[in-house]
Amino acid sequence: MKPKFLFLATLLIGASYAFAEVSIDEEAFGKSLGGWKRKGTAAEYPLSGADYRTYKPETSPTPDGGIFISVRIDHVRGWLATNDHANLEMTVNSKGAISSAQSTLAIQGQSIKSDVILGGNEAGKAILSPEGAVQIGTDLVANLTAKLLRENIVEAGRVSFPAVLRHNYNRLFQAIRVDGFQILPNVPTATVVPDTSNPDPAAATTTQTQSVPPAPATPPTPPPVPATPPPAPASPPTPAPEKAKEPEQKPLEIKPYF
Repeated sequence: MKPKFLFLATLLIGASYAFAEVSIDEEAFGKSLGGWKRKGTAAEYPLSGADYRTYKPETSPTPDGGIFISVRIDHVRGWLATNDHANLEMTVNSKGAISSAQSTLAIQGQSIKSDVILGGNEAGKAILSPEGAVQIGTDLVANLTAKLLRENIVEAGRVSFPAVLRHNYNRLFQAIRVDGFQILPNVPTATVVPDTSNPDPAAATTTQTQSVPPAPATPPTPPPVPATPPPAPASPPTPAPEKAKEPEQKPLEIKPYF
């Protein structure tokens, strides 16, 4: 009976992984752009000195159990000007990894389409870390920017369109869910290695604690003794005042009178 139960449990776990549901959290995606405040279907936000509008994403299932995502983004140019448009397309596999991305711009009646940017061949790489998704986004923006510059477009809001697409791409990646859980990179955690020499965890902890003696307390440092100032130098003796010399008295000489 027990082996049969284990077989059924293993089969159910495998089936849950095989039919994992991949979806986009529209509320989280809209909140990251400021909220679906325009008729509940679009978010408006400024970026790089221009105004843009992102509509709710449209999704459809893929044969491998993933989803295909399409997002419309407008460059709002004003009341008397025609808005520019862009489409961001992403394919997410059944494990929640972005396998490809492509974008198209419609500016001044011209259509500028990027190449299809494919992910790495390593399966599940985007689940373990976001490096694969970052590389796809970087290649997509670089490819689209190079094609946009060939058209000699100088308007600030149009030149910044690839950066706006990258902004939406990053927000979409953060909104990917697999069975309702967000795809996050691995976070290293501390690993506790038990002491196999002592089967009792409490005893092992006690032994480890007793084997390390506490560090001796450091005596307080006495305050420094102020240095004794050197004695003042003795003043030189005051010389006695010299007595005035008395004039020399010569003997009185009397000359005879002739």
